[in-house]
Amino acid sequence: MVREINFDGIIGPSHNYAGLSHGNLAATRNAGEVSRPRLAALQGIAKMRANLALGLTQGILLPHPRPDPRWLGRLATDYVAAPPHLRAQALSASAMWAANAATVSPAADCGDGRCHLTVANLVTMPHRSHEWLETLKQLELAFADPAFAVHGPVPAPFGDEGAANHMRLCDAHDAEGVEVFVYGVAGGPFPARQHREASEAIARAHWLDSDRTLFVRQSDEAIAAGAFHNDVVAVANERVLFAHEQAFHDRDGFHADLRRAMPSVEIVEVPADRVSLADAIASYLFNAQLVTLPDGGMALILPAEARETESVWTWLQELVAGNGPIRRLEVVDVRESMANGGGPACLRLRVVADPATIDPRFLVDDAKLDRIAAVIEAHWPERIAPTDIADPALIIRIGKARHALLEALDLVGLIDS
Repeated sequence: MVREINFDGIIGPSHNYAGLSHGNLAATRNAGEVSRPRLAALQGIAKMRANLALGLTQGILLPHPRPDPRWLGRLATDYVAAPPHLRAQALSASAMWAANAATVSPAADCGDGRCHLTVANLVTMPHRSHEWLETLKQLELAFADPAFAVHGPVPAPFGDEGAANHMRLCDAHDAEGVEVFVYGVAGGPFPARQHREASEAIARAHWLDSDRTLFVRQSDEAIAAGAFHNDVVAVANERVLFAHEQAFHDRDGFHADLRRAMPSVEIVEVPADRVSLADAIASYLFNAQLVTLPDGGMALILPAEARETESVWTWLQELVAGNGPIRRLEVVDVRESMANGGGPACLRLRVVADPATIDPRFLVDDAKLDRIAAVIEAHWPERIAPTDIADPALIIRIGKARHALLEALDLVGLIDS
């Protein structure tokens, strides 16, 4: 019964474009634009419906309380009195990008036979650094079964941004795999958000086999081009690594180490002379969900921007026409998330486990998605302009919207205290 489950973050009612993420080119470029929280959340629901239609198992993670009063309290202020930059950081809906929620190692890889999850500390960016407390609360509830071990964050200053910098390769989801932790080195124009020390600590906490665990440096070129996480330039699923030619600092050494650890690996590499780093990052070609379908084939779930980028779409058409492992392309519209710097893969956290061991309130079918969509349509703000974040009426509406969602999911009092 072990299978891949994608837990998507429901896009929260405070979704806005404050441009808080240095190094995330889309978020910076769209700073100050008018956001559409209702549309954003409904686009996320549509993506989850599409995954269900493909025969995939789908879960959810919930929006956090925003603005975050506990974080502001620790800064000796409140939302009304806080300076504008702290207001924006307290109001951010960035927890929607569930790929940064945690790093997950399936039971088959862990020495104690349990699936391990370590909540990400996200210390590099102030607006994300206060997410982990609420995320941990949700993980401890959703994965309370003894089949799981849920860990608190790696301590600062060692930055950890979760599954966005972690890949797993295996012959089948329930088989022992090779876990790849990708880290950055500071020194370029943008911060390196994942520290090797954090990745090594997680590997130890998860009881991983050192012979089947790789620590790989992201290339300086990729970070400088705006690949703030590894999942902007590489993605893996079962035996397939799909990556840009310039994703890794020592590409040849990594490939050799990976082939030694897993001889059956298939490396699908996009050449830089066919798709530039700039086009790959702008289109979020690699921030796609690479998934195994019930019939055993693999599909790439891509943002619409990939289809609209000529070099990317031309290369993808050649890919699926060939004899490789990726045979199907599924395009989804998540433009509101993309404008804030997060594609289809950013919105989900992959967990390989038996669905029967997971709190069912965090799993969805079409009927539950109908209930969630109804709450979003009734309560999420239609638009948020930069000047709106100082409006007390908006803050009240955001709080009521989240409470309505928790009521619909029978979670009031469990994750809202």
